[in-house]
Amino acid sequence: MTNPIQAETLARVAEIFDKHMPFHNLLGLNIKRYELDQVEVSIDMKPELIGNFHHQILHGGVTATMLDVVGGLTAFAGLVASRDDWTIDELQTRLQTLGTIDLRVDYLRPGRGMQFTGTGNVIRAGNRVTVCRMELHNELGTHIAFGTGTYMVG
Repeated sequence: MTNPIQAETLARVAEIFDKHMPFHNLLGLNIKRYELDQVEVSIDMKPELIGNFHHQILHGGVTATMLDVVGGLTAFAGLVASRDDWTIDELQTRLQTLGTIDLRVDYLRPGRGMQFTGTGNVIRAGNRVTVCRMELHNELGTHIAFGTGTYMVG
């Protein structure tokens, strides 16, 4: 169960990632759900995101970005969920250190579709480093790619 400080923190982080990150805005990333145990980020296909003109498929860099954003959000949600006694200031400080240490992307299929959704889950949560697994699907549920990311959380 999410306590009020956890809920407020997640809402603030979602607002930052969804509305105040210029690159995310350029791509059109949209945070659909951000909870302690569930992250869902989507993007609508548009001509600017095409990576292969002949096949009209999503650029691999956009796929990697989607997985990385989902991984970062998932890692931070895992940190927030790790304790019930966080203060807003402690979490704010931790958010400032959030960063990608390593990202591996496996491209399973060409990025065909009109909308792509990324989800993630925590594999291992530590006090300073968290490892996550992320997936990207199109609107038909086709599994396009998955990633494993290691994130600094403190």
